[in-house]
Amino acid sequence: MFGYCFIQKPSFNISTDRVDDIFESISKHIDITQKWQINIVFVSWEEIQKFNKQYRKKDTVTDVLSFHYHDDFSKLTPEDIAGELIFCEEKVVSQWEEYGLGSEKEFYNLLIHSLLHILGFDHEDKSDYEEMKKWEEVIWREVITDKNF
Repeated sequence: MFGYCFIQKPSFNISTDRVDDIFESISKHIDITQKWQINIVFVSWEEIQKFNKQYRKKDTVTDVLSFHYHDDFSKLTPEDIAGELIFCEEKVVSQWEEYGLGSEKEFYNLLIHSLLHILGFDHEDKSDYEEMKKWEEVIWREVITDKNF
C-alpha cells in the first residue's frame, strides 16, 4: 500500500482511517506496485484554475488535478513521491451541495477517482470509462457505506 501526506488539509472533516481504507482497498484491487508516497494538497479556486490552465490548457476551475511523476512505479522506494493530488476545497464543497453527498463523501469520491488516475486509469473512451467506473464502484462499496457515516 502506498503512503500519503496531507500538505494542507481542508476545513471540513476528513477521517484518516477512511483515507487509509481507500488506499488499502485500491492496493488490494489494483495490481500495480504502490509502495511510494502521494502528496494531497488543497488550494483555492484561483490556484486550481491557474494549474488547470497551465497543465491542461483549460481555463476553468476543476475539483481535483492528478499528477504522476513517473511512468514506471516499480523502481520507486517507499520514500519516493510518485505524484500529487491537488484539490480545490471550494469546488468540493460546491459539488457536495449540488450532488448531496456531503463534503467528506465528495472528497472520498474524488480521492478514489484521482488515485485511479495516478495509477494510469482514464476515461477518454467508453471502454476506459467503464473500466475506471467499475473500480470506483468496487472501492466505494467496500469502503464508503452509509453505516460508516
